[in-house]
Amino acid sequence: MIENIDRDVFVRIQTDLLVVGDSIMTDRHHASNGNYEDDDPQNQIGGIIPAFSLSGWLRHGMEKVIQEHDGTACHPGESNANFRKDGVYNRDLDAGYHEKGACLDDDDDNGCVILDLFGGFGNRPGKVMRRPIKFSPVRSSVDYTRGQAEGHYRRLNRNVVSRNKEDNREPLRNAELDAVGNLDGCWHLSFRETKPEFVALLAEAIDFLDDHQTDFMHQLGGARNFGGGIVDCELVNPLYNETELRRVFDRGKGNTNKMDDKDAEWSDDYLPEFQTALADRVEDV
Repeated sequence: MIENIDRDVFVRIQTDLLVVGDSIMTDRHHASNGNYEDDDPQNQIGGIIPAFSLSGWLRHGMEKVIQEHDGTACHPGESNANFRKDGVYNRDLDAGYHEKGACLDDDDDNGCVILDLFGGFGNRPGKVMRRPIKFSPVRSSVDYTRGQAEGHYRRLNRNVVSRNKEDNREPLRNAELDAVGNLDGCWHLSFRETKPEFVALLAEAIDFLDDHQTDFMHQLGGARNFGGGIVDCELVNPLYNETELRRVFDRGKGNTNKMDDKDAEWSDDYLPEFQTALADRVEDV
C-alpha cells in the first residue's frame, strides 16, 4: 500500500499568531509600488517562515508518539557535546530518550525511526525534508500545492514601562517583534524514502500536536504566554491529488464524494496498516 503514497505530503497549519524570533524573512525589498510599512496593519508584506522552528515542533511531537508506544527517542543533541547543563541532559535521558546514535548497531544501520527521519549523526542526511513556508497576505497568490500559506506580517512593539505614578508609564525598554497573524496554509514535507512507519508517525504526531496545542511545551515558536503558536493542524489526506488539495483550502467548497471515499479508505485501510508497521519498528529497536 505504501507505493500509493506520494513522497510529498502536506500538513495544514492554522494559527492566529506565530512568532519565531527574528527568523521571518520578508520580501520588503520588492515593495517599490506597494504598502510595505512593517507596522501598518494593512501592509502587503509577504515572506518566508524558515523550517527550523517548524521542524523542532514536529520532532517533539514525533518523540512523544514514540514514547507513548513505550519506546525511546534519539535525543536531538550529540552525546559527546558539552551542554554545560549535564543535569538537564541526564534528566532528558530519564524522560524517554536515548543518546543520539545509541540505537545504531552492526545489524541495523537505520537506527530508531526518529534518527532515520531526522538524521544528523555521522553525516546522516535524514529521510524527511522540511521545507520553509512561503506566506502572502493576498490569498489569490497562494499556491497551496507548493506548501504556501496566507498570512499577515506585522512588526510589533513591546514596551516595558515604569510603574510609579510620577513617571506616568515612561517607557524603560522597547523591543520589536516580528509576527505573522491569521496564518492558514500548508507545510510541504518530502520523504527521501517512503516507509509505512514514517507516514504513520507523521499522522500520529500531527494528531498529538493538535490535541496538545495549548500545552506550553508543544506550542510553536515564541510568545507562548501571549497566545502565540497555538496551532490547529492536520495531515492532509495523502491520497488526495492536487485538485483535491486545493479544494481543502477553498472556503467556498466542501469535500467531493470522491474525497469522502478517500478519507474512508485512508482511515480504514491505509492508516491502520501503517500504524502496525510503526508499532513493529518501535518494538524492534
